[in-house]
Amino acid sequence: MTEKEKLLAGELYTVDDELRAELAACKKKCVEYNATPREDTKKREEIMRSILGKAGKNFFFESNVWFDYGYNTEAGENFYVNHDCVFLDTNKLIFGDNVFIAPQCGFYTAGHPLDAALRREQKEFATPIIVGSDVWFGGGVRVLPGVKIGSNVVIGAGSVVSRDIPDNSVAVGNPARVIKKLPPNRK
Repeated sequence: MTEKEKLLAGELYTVDDELRAELAACKKKCVEYNATPREDTKKREEIMRSILGKAGKNFFFESNVWFDYGYNTEAGENFYVNHDCVFLDTNKLIFGDNVFIAPQCGFYTAGHPLDAALRREQKEFATPIIVGSDVWFGGGVRVLPGVKIGSNVVIGAGSVVSRDIPDNSVAVGNPARVIKKLPPNRK
């Protein structure tokens, strides 16, 4: 099994030359995107489509934005990302439609083992983050590996999401907890 296959299977892996090259290529595209003027929407869309694994017709990322690999991120329709967001998409990072992300949010599929000996061996792991539709993330939210967030959800500013959040919820805090249920979405 290659290191990339281990990574996508959620097993411990080490960043090898193949993964290192993919990381470097994606970071180069991020630098280009971030340096492209906001008004040059055609070029920005072209660059972002070359980064993302999948994207709907209507999306926008403010600068600065960073990805690890890019191709593991899928963005639905009407997807908006505000300034200074980080997508550590070492594993799948999937967003539904009508998702709005405030400034300085981070989505981290990557993690490191608790065992210090394994960390010294540069072992890592990555597990997917799945986000439903009609979700709003307040400023400074952090979403940790393996989390599933339902549809029609609001995550309050500054929250750290370390466990699944069900549909029709408002969650806040560190760790984020559901504090309110929302009525089901109106179509």
